[in-house]
Amino acid sequence: MLSIRWKQILYGTVMVMAFASCKSIKGIGAKDHSTAKTRKTNIGRSGDVKFLDDISVKPGSVVTSKHASSGGSRRSRPAASEMVVAPGDVNIERADWLQLKYAIVLDATVEKLKNLELLRSIDHWWGTRYCLGGNTENCIDCSGFTLAVMRDVYGKALPRTAQEQYDKSDRLETEDLQEGDLVFFHTSGRAISHVGIYLLNNKFVHAATSNGVMVSDLNDPYWKPRYRGAGRFGR
Repeated sequence: MLSIRWKQILYGTVMVMAFASCKSIKGIGAKDHSTAKTRKTNIGRSGDVKFLDDISVKPGSVVTSKHASSGGSRRSRPAASEMVVAPGDVNIERADWLQLKYAIVLDATVEKLKNLELLRSIDHWWGTRYCLGGNTENCIDCSGFTLAVMRDVYGKALPRTAQEQYDKSDRLETEDLQEGDLVFFHTSGRAISHVGIYLLNNKFVHAATSNGVMVSDLNDPYWKPRYRGAGRFGR
């Protein structure tokens, strides 16, 4: 049998070994915890979190580099300024935004609005206020407006007043009206006191005393009884 002293020594040795083992286990756990904590701290410190790489943004679309390099299978719609519309070759896919706009104003299909130069001229003057004798972008009267549009779009030199434009133009029947013909009215004073440019679907554009440059209908209750005929300058 072991003496009491040797038992104490053996017991102490076992306790030291057990303590050292527990300390080692605790150290391993502490090391793992420290590593996790450090990784978390680094993410918070960098603040550079990226959700998508190589992304490019264009107006109206978001395209990643993957899509951009797909051999052109995804082609964005061209801008209105890039569209080329040839006579007799107009369709909704390539319609200029002015065609879409005035298709609504004129109650017409886009395919019928082929004269983009005329639409641009109308849009340029649209809403310009009326003033008698005016011929500027600040204010314009009816005959000054027809003179400017016919000159800029069709290259025609018109007289200055509505009455003179009526007298110098070739008479037309209403059913023979075409885009660019003139329509004349008697609103006050002289026999012919107002003039506009015919578009289509009984619609004409003119400088009205009420709302400036606008589009109206020949069948409008105000204009129909005041209509006096149509005229054309050789084209």
